[in-house]
Amino acid sequence: MPNYLLRLCFDGTNYHGWQLQERDRTIQGEVESAASHLFDGRIRTSGCSRTDAGVHANEFVCNFHAEKQMDLMKMRAALNFYLPEDIAVLECRTAPDDFHARFSCAGKEYVYQIWNGRVRNPFLTTHALHINYPLDADLMNRASAFLIGRHDFSAFCASGSSAQTTVRTVTDARVVREGEMVRFYVSADGFLYNMVRIMAGTLIYVSSGKVAAEKLPQIVDGGRRQDAGYTAPAHGLYLNRVFYENQMCRSDIPQSAAAEKL
Repeated sequence: MPNYLLRLCFDGTNYHGWQLQERDRTIQGEVESAASHLFDGRIRTSGCSRTDAGVHANEFVCNFHAEKQMDLMKMRAALNFYLPEDIAVLECRTAPDDFHARFSCAGKEYVYQIWNGRVRNPFLTTHALHINYPLDADLMNRASAFLIGRHDFSAFCASGSSAQTTVRTVTDARVVREGEMVRFYVSADGFLYNMVRIMAGTLIYVSSGKVAAEKLPQIVDGGRRQDAGYTAPAHGLYLNRVFYENQMCRSDIPQSAAAEKL
């Protein structure tokens, strides 16, 4: 029974996150519906992450087992035919039988987008947080370095988390300005509930003087949610890249080349 890996991107505006919900529309629900049409039977997928309502993905990985073999290029075309226009399958490939999109994942990179123009950008209303006062991206970048390392990130975890441990290893954190767009990138071996959004909100507070940059190590060590910044809105957040130790999900391999390797 083939184990199919899908690499997706999606606009999360109209969805209540990835995970299936009884009454609400989700990315997983749409993907499973499309795959079930294609394979003439119920398909259950496993996703690399749970995304909140309104969160987007430049790269998202899921996998599922199916009874029949299918040409991977035709499979991608057929899935995209059945999927709504705000979800796209970028790549299909076969994976080892024991591959699991979530449990085989070695890490992820998120990006939080802030439109830092005096005037709102109507094309980014649901795709970036708008802040109309100047942000000091250099100061935010210097502050973000204090987030790198293996720490207990309780201060950056919203209530309601079901995580067994709040210790995570952040391998990269940086803030980059490109014109009026400010982007916060962060990579880690795993993320807590609302962790990136709280980090983004804290860095915004650093820029506005509400939190001193040099206080970030104390905030991390203190583990108190109330010491960190606010939870930035979901619509600025993107799952940007997904990492696997065996590079099963390398996004730099063209679709045609990937098909040849299988």
